[in-house]
This record gives sequence, C-alpha cells and structure tokens, in this order.
Amino acid sequence: MSKRILILTGDAVEALEVYYPYFRILEEGYEAVIASPNRKVLRTVVHDFEGWDTYTEKPGYQLGSHISFSEVIPEAYNGLIIPGGRAPEYIRLDRHIPRIVSHFFDRNKPVGAICHAVLVLNALNKKWYFEGRTMTAYPACRFDVENLGAFYTNKTPYVDGNLVSGQLWPDLPGFMREFLKLMRIEEGIENPYD
Repeated sequence: MSKRILILTGDAVEALEVYYPYFRILEEGYEAVIASPNRKVLRTVVHDFEGWDTYTEKPGYQLGSHISFSEVIPEAYNGLIIPGGRAPEYIRLDRHIPRIVSHFFDRNKPVGAICHAVLVLNALNKKWYFEGRTMTAYPACRFDVENLGAFYTNKTPYVDGNLVSGQLWPDLPGFMREFLKLMRIEEGIENPYD
C-alpha cells in the first residue's frame, strides 16, 4: 500500500500552495488526500505581489476535497501539509484540527507548513511542540511564530526536526524537496535522493 499524505485546507487556499504539493506528492508515487471542513469543491485564490504593501488576491481554480475533517483518521497518514492563503484563518477554528495536527507532532511524522499555515499550528493546545524550535512563515505571521514559542527565521525553506516551513509560494520547490526528503527518511531510506 502506498504512503498517504494529508493536505489540510479550505476555501481561499493559495492555489499554488495546494496544487504544487498535491501534484508533487502524486508524482512521487504517494497518495494525496485533501481534507477540508466539509467535503466540497473548494475555491482557491491567487495571491501576487503587484506593488502594494501586501499581496493582492484573485479567484483561482476550483479543487475538490476528498474528505471532511471529521472523517480524517490521522493514524492512516504518513505526513501532513498545511498550505497557506486565507484558509488557515478559519480552518483553525474547526474542532477536529487539534486532534488531527497533534497526531503528526506526537508521532514525529513529517509536517509541511507554508505561508499562513502557522495560524493552524497556533490552534494546538500543546505549545511545547514548538518551544525553542526555529521556523519561518509569511513575514506578516512572524508574531504568530513567536507566539508559539518558536524562533522566526527569514531562511526559507527551513527544516527543524519533522517540521518543514516556508514563507511564500515561490519557496515551493525547496519546500517540497525538503518535505519529500523527510518522507523518505520516515520510510527508512538512508539516502533520500537515491
């Protein structure tokens, strides 16, 4: 049976931050499962940098989720990716998020968090997962990283133990390379690039 990777997201997910990992996971031969608050067709958004002090947002592609958060059995997955965009603002409020995300930290399974995903991590009751660790996120989320008890770095992507973090969608090639490396290590492959 192939390894399974869970992607937690919802409406207003940054399109590149969900599609790029989804297709890379499939390309590597893993099963990719997209979970959202309810099983539905998600509306993605495109964030870009067009001379504003912050990013702009436009409607993106539609993407179907495979299961709802209530249907997630975290033990059935070998890794977790949390894309950014605006989805983390509200999916963190779902009562299933702490149960799902905590599992991956309790079992030291690979976790990828990019852009605004740190907002989801802040929903966990167990801040000791992050105390003393180093991670990155979208620069405006620096305080959210520090509220976890973690150190914020501008280095992106950044790997600290089982956690790969990235700032923005341009980081996706390195972010996914490091995440997939952790997946191979988790599988017991000594040289993950062979």
